[in-house]
Amino acid sequence: MYLIKTPGFVQSLFPNFIWKGPSQHNNIYLTFDDGPVPEVTPWVLDLLAQFDAKATFFCVGENAQRYPELVERIRKEGHSLGNHTHNHLSGWNSENMDYFHNIRKCAQIVQSDLFRPPYGKMKPKQAQFLQRHYRIVMWDVLSGDFDEDMSGTQVADNVIRNAKEGSIVVFHDSIKSMKTLKEALPMVMQHFHEAGYSFKAIGDQLAWDGRPAVLAHA
Repeated sequence: MYLIKTPGFVQSLFPNFIWKGPSQHNNIYLTFDDGPVPEVTPWVLDLLAQFDAKATFFCVGENAQRYPELVERIRKEGHSLGNHTHNHLSGWNSENMDYFHNIRKCAQIVQSDLFRPPYGKMKPKQAQFLQRHYRIVMWDVLSGDFDEDMSGTQVADNVIRNAKEGSIVVFHDSIKSMKTLKEALPMVMQHFHEAGYSFKAIGDQLAWDGRPAVLAHA
């Protein structure tokens, strides 16, 4: 069970998390979790380049360590990097210190203060500690590309119906999501491009949450 659109009341319960980007311009913030992997991430980067689009990649540290050339390509092409723990850990199933050390290990590789918890799951004490050191980035639209019961057309429709100015949208550059992603992402990007939207990376603008942004090249 998961929600495509994160309800406003949920966002209000965690006001220190980043749920959406600035909404004064027609920008969509595409994010990709769980990579980088050579089977998917280069295809995503090629498609983004076709639309002159920027995005944010929340990398699993062990993948980033295994494929440093992909991390470097993401950075060189002007996208933002974020931390998705080193081993894709659920905070709910992890001891606090183990979780923090795992996140720190990933941070040393991706060099970013952007953090997204796998599955969106953290214990309250974990969140309290982490938000002193990282900008915790959640989302307001979850594409559902990981759902094996969803077609690419359905996933695209999830995003097209729910995203608006400033939306942070979650996709996955993972082998599990590859087939669905390759069908859905071009449709989503073409739709919003034709509607006059731009695709931006988190950190393109300053002071999302009162702190200086970490730019993709930082």
